[in-house]
Amino acid sequence: MTINRRNLLGSGAALASTAVFATPALAQSGAVKWRMQALWDPGTTPQKFEERFVKRVSELTGGKFTIELFAGGQIVPAAQAFDAVRGGAFEMMKTFDGYEAGKIPAFAFTSTIPFGFPESDQYEAWFYEMGGLEMAREAYAPAGLVYVAPTVYGQEPIHAKMPITRIADLAGKKGRFVGLASAVMAAFGVSVSPLPTGEVYSALDKGVIDIADRGDLTANFEAGLAEVAKHVVIPGVHQPTTATCYAANRGAYEKLPADYKAALAVAAREISASLRQHILVQDALALEKYKAKGCTIHTFDPADILANRPKAVAAWQAATKDNALAKKILESQMAFMKRLGVLA
Repeated sequence: MTINRRNLLGSGAALASTAVFATPALAQSGAVKWRMQALWDPGTTPQKFEERFVKRVSELTGGKFTIELFAGGQIVPAAQAFDAVRGGAFEMMKTFDGYEAGKIPAFAFTSTIPFGFPESDQYEAWFYEMGGLEMAREAYAPAGLVYVAPTVYGQEPIHAKMPITRIADLAGKKGRFVGLASAVMAAFGVSVSPLPTGEVYSALDKGVIDIADRGDLTANFEAGLAEVAKHVVIPGVHQPTTATCYAANRGAYEKLPADYKAALAVAAREISASLRQHILVQDALALEKYKAKGCTIHTFDPADILANRPKAVAAWQAATKDNALAKKILESQMAFMKRLGVLA
């Protein structure tokens, strides 16, 4: 906790100074308007935080840098957003790197680490204090995109149509998982389908899948998962802490003046912290809402998680696909986890 607190305080001071020094350049920077497609449905909690993000960017630039925000799928289907931003159809997206991990192995490790960092502050510290941000940008560069900043928050639970009380119960189930979680859950005997987020409700409802990952507890409740899956499993070992990210078209980003780039970085860091804190508060309230809908909450035993972590580590290593950057990222993360006592 001392390490995390020191890192966060130091980063906060750096952000404050960035915002201060960005201000004098405003008079020399002209108006810029971007479009951004997020991941989320209109009116949902995470989408409201994206509204706060674009508002904050505007505030930090004196109203000169405006971003028109669209919900997931409003400009292009979610699965096409990566190529659309790369091609310049719009300037920025909010995405989950795991969606593209099949093409870019490094992305498996910049989105979540199943059975890995148990605390969001630890994962965010890896990005900002251990070189993770630079490595993420290195991974995005060949695609003509710029990794702007992560939004890091806590666990995503597993929703199930039947009781799941121990990790061994996952074997033989049909499940929706994406990114590195797909590989790790497959190692535990799950038949994985990487369905789009918008199809999770109907797939559970129709019995196409037995278990699913989707989003945080509140977002999933808002999406109606309490109606179609009466068992909620925590902690979400497949995604104990989560990183979505802001990614921009490289050409558009490079044309921005320095103070506008700083505004994106500052706003992103603020939203990451505020969303994480909001979710922390809301999780307890959300669990009560699930119970009121007749759902049962199941909690994995920490000893069960610890005993199964080596199998997950083997899956991490296989997921690098011997890609040099993916291996570099994983080695960095594992070294940090050992320092934190997460790994032996």
